[in-house]
Amino acid sequence: MILIADSGSTKTEWCLVENRKVYKSLYTKGINPFYQNENEIKSDLENNLYPELKGETIDAIYFYGAGCSFPDKKAMVSNAIGSLFRHVTIEVYSDLLAAARSLLGHGKGIACILGTGSNSCYYDGREIVKNVSPLGFILGDEGSGAVLSKTFVADSLKNQIDPELSERFMKKYDITPAFLLENIYKKSFPNRFLASFTPFLAENIQHPDVYNIVYGGFVSFFKRNVMQYETENMKIRFTGSVAHSFADVLKKAANDCGLTVDKVEKCPMAGLIDFHFS
Repeated sequence: MILIADSGSTKTEWCLVENRKVYKSLYTKGINPFYQNENEIKSDLENNLYPELKGETIDAIYFYGAGCSFPDKKAMVSNAIGSLFRHVTIEVYSDLLAAARSLLGHGKGIACILGTGSNSCYYDGREIVKNVSPLGFILGDEGSGAVLSKTFVADSLKNQIDPELSERFMKKYDITPAFLLENIYKKSFPNRFLASFTPFLAENIQHPDVYNIVYGGFVSFFKRNVMQYETENMKIRFTGSVAHSFADVLKKAANDCGLTVDKVEKCPMAGLIDFHFS
């Protein structure tokens, strides 16, 4: 059996698979070596993953994760997993390669992620050939849950949106401006905190103020990322909770940029299982 992990900044999905059949599926918190050290990752896995899989026969672990594009970060995650699952083949890849393999298999195209963060690449059917750096939610991550929510929160606090909408937002989450600033500027995982408000945007997407924020974020994603690749006659596909929740707005933004999105998946796991057993 093999264990496949798809990890974003918010959650990690683990699937124990044999002959394409999912034997066991579970979730843990997101793992990101840019925000966590090796001991923190190990502790999380030791408490929340290992007890669920102890005693299972695992031949290989394929971990795809946010922040796993660099050798030192890959080694950190691999060491943390290896300390618990000994004598098992462990391979660590980026979440972007997970998206490409899941969405495109062995074909070429442009694979994109819109979740807590955002990313994109040109994939030639074997490897990622070109990638516009996402730069994180402060400098980039256009169209992501963190950035869409950041824009909404900022507009709310600066009185740039419908006051009634802003009041409903504050009441729904029972929050104050001071609470927002405390969590964004002084606590860990501010991107995860901001992205937690994305469901409110989805619930209110018909409101012009929300629609304009989401639509504008997607147009920015296409212009600042996707349109830097060769797009003519190229498949453009998306995975991620934000892409899935706002698929209609995403496709409209793409069309207005002269592009066509032909596939949107909520998560890459099904495609990854197909890839590893193809």
